Amino acid sequence: MSENGKNGVDLDDVLRAVEKAAPVDAVKAVTRSIGAGVDASWVSFLVADMSGRALVRLVHVPIGDVPGARQQDEEVAMVAPFDGGPQEQALRAQQVLVEQVGDQFVVRAPVTQRGEAIGLLEIALPAAPTDAALEKVSRAAHTLAFVVIANRRHTDLFEWGQRTTPFTLAAEIQRRLLPASFTCEADSFTLAAWLEPAASIGGDTFDYSLARDLLHLSITDAVGHGVHSALAATLCVSGLRNARRRGATLLEQADTANQALIDNAPQSSLFVTGLIGRLELRTGILAVVNAGHPAPLLIRDATAHQVALTVNRPFGVLRHQPYRATQIRLRPGDRLVLLTDGMLERDAAALDLPARLQHLSGLHPREVVRTLTDLVLEAAGPALPDDACLLVLDWHGGHGDTRDTTAGADPHRASTPGHQ
Repeated sequence: MSENGKNGVDLDDVLRAVEKAAPVDAVKAVTRSIGAGVDASWVSFLVADMSGRALVRLVHVPIGDVPGARQQDEEVAMVAPFDGGPQEQALRAQQVLVEQVGDQFVVRAPVTQRGEAIGLLEIALPAAPTDAALEKVSRAAHTLAFVVIANRRHTDLFEWGQRTTPFTLAAEIQRRLLPASFTCEADSFTLAAWLEPAASIGGDTFDYSLARDLLHLSITDAVGHGVHSALAATLCVSGLRNARRRGATLLEQADTANQALIDNAPQSSLFVTGLIGRLELRTGILAVVNAGHPAPLLIRDATAHQVALTVNRPFGVLRHQPYRATQIRLRPGDRLVLLTDGMLERDAAALDLPARLQHLSGLHPREVVRTLTDLVLEAAGPALPDDACLLVLDWHGGHGDTRDTTAGADPHRASTPGHQ
């Protein structure tokens, strides 16, 4: 074993296995290597389903029949819906859990990177694992997260496995507008977002980008439904990203998105509402432009209230009228929630989101967004009349300190097992 492998996965062997294998086989190659290293009876990788309510077991080379599995070419995916059992608890609590099943011990380790819960590594061992063995499995799962991230750029396998329901063209366009990860943990903040699409796609999006000392974030809602709405959202988000990547100020980003829609929207009646923000990580000062959008909610000292912002016109309406920003000074312990009107309209309005948010303070933002969209589905589903989108930002302060992590996640920020 090389020096890298004395206390965990042999990284040299992992890299060689990954580069030697085709992208569709990279995870299989790594999991096989992990299993051999701990004398496992079997090893499995389950990817988080796009619904946020299940795991999907990817079986690259099926042996015999796999009941309940979907198959495409030689690929097999089997859905394991969340049921409150050890798979869900391991993922939600970001803990390595051990369960005795017959004469075997099944170890479940979250596959996570910077708070993004990518999936779950399952390993069956013939004997009860030692603490050292569990540490090795945990490190292996963290390594597997990087393998998945690197290889999903080159293949549709992982996204195919995550899609338990087919996408429409509008949904495909909308999906491409979202960031690659819906969760981000850093020293000073934790962020998570979620989109629950309507049956006909309402053009909602969220986005964020982390710079050295700045966090850029946005949530937008294009008017209408279907492909035209998705195209309007594309113009808006692309305008914001293009301006941001050119180093534009927050107000310049707003102007660019507005101009992109005015100049290029397929219909002159299309416009987009939104909140765009720039957070100074050293000070906790968040500058926000409200373009005709619902106000965010701030949970501070166990009390939730709307944040009063200067309201500007939506993007795509009127040329050469300047946008104005409002500053919010965040305090450590604050939770800021950005949402679209799909979280507020019709039957969803009865949820009393401020009260609900006050009772979810013990959950990681990753779990808060899932729980709230589940509640919206219960109230207004099963097919939503409009997209429901939200972004939750927890502000901790302490930018630049060393983040306390275990295998890709901060255990102190994770949800308590069984907490809802």
